[in-house]
Amino acid sequence: MLEFINVNPNNGDPIYKQLQEQTVRLIVGGQLAVGEELPSVRKIAEHFAVNPMTVSRAISQLVDQGWLERRRGQPTRVAPQTTMQTNEQQDSLLFNAADQLIQQATQLGVSQTALLQLIKKRWK
Repeated sequence: MLEFINVNPNNGDPIYKQLQEQTVRLIVGGQLAVGEELPSVRKIAEHFAVNPMTVSRAISQLVDQGWLERRRGQPTRVAPQTTMQTNEQQDSLLFNAADQLIQQATQLGVSQTALLQLIKKRWK
């Protein structure tokens, strides 16, 4: 799991949010399977050289949102997901990325037609 997450302190987003969003992407994308154990908060914090409270905050929010589950005395695991929840999250993640892409294209003066052609070309 840790090898798939990239924390960038220079990013405008707080580190806990980066951890949270990237973990959701791994779950939605199938890289983290239902029931898979996450490393401990301490191990994640050491790996990224961040405060354990930052990691704990990200994990707590993921538990509250239903992406992860915690049981006393056991490691944190990926919670079972409903198809609807996964589809809604995929849409949300893509909407955010699409909004950023559209904003960048607009700033560069790229037309909608040219942007769609670029996407089709890159899709291959």
